[in-house]
Amino acid sequence: MRILMPRTLVIAALGLWLAGCNALTTTQSDGLGLKSDGSDAFASASPDIAKAEALPTGDTTTTEPGLFGGNPGDDLNQGKKYFRVGNYGMAERYFRRAVELHPRDAESWIGLAAAYDRLRRFDLADRAYSEAIRLVGPTVEILNNQGYSYMLRGDLKRARQTLLMAQRKDPANRFVQNNLQLLAASAGEAKAVE
Repeated sequence: MRILMPRTLVIAALGLWLAGCNALTTTQSDGLGLKSDGSDAFASASPDIAKAEALPTGDTTTTEPGLFGGNPGDDLNQGKKYFRVGNYGMAERYFRRAVELHPRDAESWIGLAAAYDRLRRFDLADRAYSEAIRLVGPTVEILNNQGYSYMLRGDLKRARQTLLMAQRKDPANRFVQNNLQLLAASAGEAKAVE
């Protein structure tokens, strides 16, 4: 006899399990502003597990020509949706599919790296960041995300160096500014412990 659990219960349980992967509170931003104007900062949204119920899980690939990411049901956008609600495992799955289908799409690589960061797979995050840099160079967004990745690892020196490089490229970037503030607070707490 097979017992079926309601879908909402399964999603809620999965969400609670994945919430443990998040090293920072949901009010902190890791600045995944993938566009220079900050219009696509999908990581700054707070997780809401209830929203995950509405997300489709079927095949979302598209064969229509056009800009990748323009279809709300494509893998890139599905990855962003799952990232926003804190389901980093599913976000990784869709971002990985996106880079497999579109290996020259830097935005997909950046999303994949961010998902790996949240899953604490820093070795894979480093590879994804390297691929994004190979495609578009060390942009403010990539440097900001790498700096945040180093903070998650506890490597505050590399985090500061990387975030300062991002700040030199765009001094007004609010995501970089937020991460530098987080870094200063982290460094202050580390000194207080010593």
